[in-house]
Amino acid sequence: MKSTESPPDWASVKVAVPRQPGRLPGVSMAGFSQRAPADVGIAMVAHPSVTLFVDLSDGDRLVHDAHGRRECGSTVVGLVPGDLRLGGRAAGGIECLQIRLSPVWAVAVFGASTDLSGTVVSLEDVWGRDAGRTEERLRDAASWDERFTIAADALGRRMSARPSPDPEVAAAWWLMRTSRGRVRVDSLASEVGWSRKRLWSRFRSQIGLTPKHAARLVRFDHAAHLLAAGNAAAQVAAESGHADQAHLHREVKAFTGVTPTALAAAPWLAIDDVAWPTSFADLTPPTSPIHQFPRSEPSSHERRRIISQDVTG
Repeated sequence: MKSTESPPDWASVKVAVPRQPGRLPGVSMAGFSQRAPADVGIAMVAHPSVTLFVDLSDGDRLVHDAHGRRECGSTVVGLVPGDLRLGGRAAGGIECLQIRLSPVWAVAVFGASTDLSGTVVSLEDVWGRDAGRTEERLRDAASWDERFTIAADALGRRMSARPSPDPEVAAAWWLMRTSRGRVRVDSLASEVGWSRKRLWSRFRSQIGLTPKHAARLVRFDHAAHLLAAGNAAAQVAAESGHADQAHLHREVKAFTGVTPTALAAAPWLAIDDVAWPTSFADLTPPTSPIHQFPRSEPSSHERRRIISQDVTG
């Protein structure tokens, strides 16, 4: 996120993370609280995840605003939401549970990610009555540890009740993340044993973006953190796989609407390593699926078994 006219006092924001992260594949959580009354006015920075915000604040609800559409309270933010802002007045302070889901697992939690890409929707619209029941349990919890457990249970139930993503799609996303977006679609298709056309179609229908667009988002995320770490734009462009500094500038503008200099000053990115200490929290396999395939072409059943084992850990 970056500062706007009414940025929060980040020094007074307490950040909580699970004591034992990784209970669910592809899911990371963090809790944010600021007890004093607060005006909120921040702009979101695109991230390669589907993000769930559970607003636990007292009084007025936080408001997400994207493309002129406003959603109050708990929301789900899809991939590449565009110009997305979070604002509002919390008279009793701010409390918010933020959950990042790998888009692969968002398929199981919310349905096809393509329905969420580029949008922000209320959690109630996606989960129905379960949204209110889950939010009530989270409000009544005595600690962030208890809240993390409640959230993990709610997500786990939905994961077990819905179809899993294609293992080939999951493997392609995993390869994209581990390569930080520096992988060609033809190479991805070859590694998972599909044609380029089939990968393009299945990936888009389940993830919500084309493989090429998803790789751009992953590269942008890597570049954003390099910029926030104080690296020069020219160096960041080279290290993140952008053709040159001008290319990096165009990509940052496309994903955020601001310049690389403004993005580098985003206070949210400065605390990102505190709230999200594992850069690739959804990458559970110890080794890349690339190295698991035998040199001879495996059967469809064997390839599916190998990919599924690697992606789920």
